Order: sequence, then structure tokens, then C-alpha cells
Amino acid sequence: MIKNKEKNMNNYFTTQIIKNILTKQEILSGNFGFEKEGLRIKKTGELALTPHPKIFGDKLTNPYITTDFSESQVEIVTPTFNNINKAYHCLSFIVDLVNTSIPEDEYIWNQSLPCILPPDTEIPLAKYKGKKGENSENYRKQLAKKYGTKKQMISGIHYNYSLNEKTIEKLYKNYPQKITYKNFKNEIYLKITRNYLRLKWFIIYITGASVAAHKTFTTECINLMKLEDQHESHYTNQGPSYRNSHIGYKNLENFYPRYDTVENFSKDVKTYIQEGKLSEAKELYTQIRLKPKDRENYLQSLEEDGILYVEVRSIDINPFEKSGISKQDAEFVHLFLIYLLLLEENKYENWQEEGLYNGEIVAEKGFNPNTRLKRNGEKIKIQKWANQILDNIETINTTFNLEKENLIKNIRERINNQQKTHAKQLQKIVENKGYIPSQISIAKHNKETSKKLIDLETIYNNKELTKYYEKGLPEHKNRM
Repeated sequence: MIKNKEKNMNNYFTTQIIKNILTKQEILSGNFGFEKEGLRIKKTGELALTPHPKIFGDKLTNPYITTDFSESQVEIVTPTFNNINKAYHCLSFIVDLVNTSIPEDEYIWNQSLPCILPPDTEIPLAKYKGKKGENSENYRKQLAKKYGTKKQMISGIHYNYSLNEKTIEKLYKNYPQKITYKNFKNEIYLKITRNYLRLKWFIIYITGASVAAHKTFTTECINLMKLEDQHESHYTNQGPSYRNSHIGYKNLENFYPRYDTVENFSKDVKTYIQEGKLSEAKELYTQIRLKPKDRENYLQSLEEDGILYVEVRSIDINPFEKSGISKQDAEFVHLFLIYLLLLEENKYENWQEEGLYNGEIVAEKGFNPNTRLKRNGEKIKIQKWANQILDNIETINTTFNLEKENLIKNIRERINNQQKTHAKQLQKIVENKGYIPSQISIAKHNKETSKKLIDLETIYNNKELTKYYEKGLPEHKNRM
């Protein structure tokens, strides 16, 4: 029954069929949001051990500026917007807000792999108030014990996406088979998710930018990085993203829950929890997450309400962008997700295992010309497969007249010339200036840029802007 449904969905979500249903505007319409993690550091490049700035209020109630694992790890969460432009500008604004609101002698480390870290026991876990806060703290203590605190200091960009509801309704109206609207909507996001897990290596290659680490990071990571700078750090020239490699922040064993239905996914995750392999559902670290309406009651909400959106989690922080991601990359990820929806799925059984292998081998050895990926059990060169993917995306672009030619051209240049990737550009800087000194310089430059861009007087007089502060605003010398 399920196999027949998947086949029908495959036959429906194709470029040739969808072009007769959706306009250019409809297929590009959607909802977008970003999350960005970043460590607070001192001017020396060491982790700042001070509490989360009071200006941002309660970490549990401020929806825009909070913490992740550590008290020293700021997490920015944008609201949802109906286009990338708005979401990106909001992310940029909150980044500026954070840069100018943290203590004068602190900066935000704009890099996925951490700064200079203290011993594990000295990394401060995030502190919260109340019963809910106590549960959050206990969860972090469990993670620290299970995975170590240093891996928790890895940071990234999360990309939240859903199709416009009217677009989904139009697709549903034209779907020839009998299925409930909730299940139809679930099938859209399940197909995107399955194909993302197959092809996540592509996003890891083009957005990877974690190629160096200070000696205070984990021993297993340092041992993989064969090159050293003159500032007690190690780096690699073999792959673009050690954050996404096998030594990154991931579960202690590989999990392959079913993604054919929400019910089967939920059932498998519950089994992992019952077996003691996971403490709760959110401990399942996947490169893309199904997100329901009620995140506090995750599995129950998935089953009852269905999938609301997907969260892409493979994107490294781009150290050359103050916001941690370029607008161009954000636009391409959107185009890539559309491609995943229209991409026909094959029947290869070990697709999840193969997807995991490809993601990790690209992350660690994607720049090595001898590296080969696995596609349905057969070996293939990275560039060959990547160019085929871009050829298919170009077909979608032409068919729907999306006018994304320059965007696709830029990504193809990165595929065919690794020197144009973020990772290779970062590698050159590390070779010339060192990892810690270069990233301190970037953090300081970002703070100075934010100061020039932020006008506190404007914020004081704009309720839309003041909402990002939980309790009050810093004193402004020009304010009467």
C-alpha cells in the first residue's frame, strides 16, 4: 500500500506535471526562517565564560535571542517570513543587535568549529529558571555526560522552509488519488527529506567552511587535521566541513528511522527512546528535521498535526558573511529543495546508509581527486554527479522560467573549481594568518560593522525592532 502511494507521488511530483499546475510565483513561494549559533569570545579568542547578557532577558521566553547548549553560545532565531529577502534582512538585523549589545570586550565567533576552549568541566552549561528551565538544564547535563561539552560548542546555520499553503492546496486539488490533506502535505515534506538525506553531500560541499580547529578542541578532530599553523591550531586541505564529518556532533550510533510515513518515523524514534539509545526525540541528530506545530510534544504533534516545515541543518557558518550565510547560498538552498521535491526517487534499499557515507566522505575528503561517492551501490566522481544535479536544476529553472541562471552558474563554478569554495578560501587565510588570529579579526570587524549599521535611536522609537529585546534597551548617550 505504501509503496504504491510512493509510486503515485513520484509520478505526480515531476517537472513536466507540476509545470502545468503551478506558476513561477507559486513554486517559488514559501515560508523561510533562519537560526544561527555563535560563541561569545574574549579579544584573545578564548571562550567568554560570562553569563548570557541580561539585555536579552529570559532565555526561555525570548523567541529571537537565546542560548543553545552553553551559556556562552548565543542562538539567534528569526520569525518566519514569506520570502528569503525578509528573513535574511531580519537575520542580519538581529546579528547586528547581538554584536552591539554584548559586552564591549566580547565578540561573536563567526565560525562553525570553536574558538580556544577551556577544559570540558569549565564550559558553562546554559542556565534557566523554573520547572521548564530545570528540565532544560538536566537535558544539557545528560548531553555533556554522553557526548562531552566540547563537541556541543560546534555551531551552524539552520534553514527552515515550507511551501506556501495555497500552493500546497492547489497541488492537492489536482492530485488524482484519494488521500487526506494532512497526509498529502506530509508526503511533500517526506519526499524532500528523503531526497535531502540522499544528496546532502552536495550542500555540504558548496557551503562547507569548517577546516581548522584550535588544539583545545577534541583530540579526534585534531588528529584528522594533518596541517598546522603557527598559532597552535590544526587545519586540513582534504575536505570542506569537519563539522559534518564523522567526528562532528552526531549520535553515538547511526540511526535510520523510516521516512515513508510520519507514523513509521514516530514509531522508530519511540523505539530508540524505549531502548535507551535516545533520551528523547530531539536527541536524534539528523541533517534535516521534520518540524511539527508543537515542538514541545514533538512526536505527538507530528502524528496529530502533521509536518509544518523542514529544518536543514548541514550548513556551516560562512565566516566571510556577518550573518553566517550569504543571501546567494540561501537562495540556492531554496532552489535545491524545490529540485528535491521534483526529483524521482529510486528503489535502492540502502539509500540512508549510502547518504550518510557520501555526506561524511565529502565533508572529510571532498577535495581529494581520488574520492568517490556511492550512487545506488556504484562509485562515481563528485564533480560528475554534482554537474548532473546542476543540469537537472537548470532544466527546472528553464521549464518554470525561474531566472536563476546566474545563481546556478556561481554554484557550478564552485563545483568545478574547488578554490572558489568557502572552505578553500578559508584554508588560504588560515595558512597565511593562522586560524585563531584570522577569526578574531573577522569577529572584531563584524562588531565594528554592526556598530556602524545599528542606530539605537531608531530602535527605541520602533516597536517592531524593540521586540527583539526581552527587557529594555541599553542606555543611549544621545537619548534625552
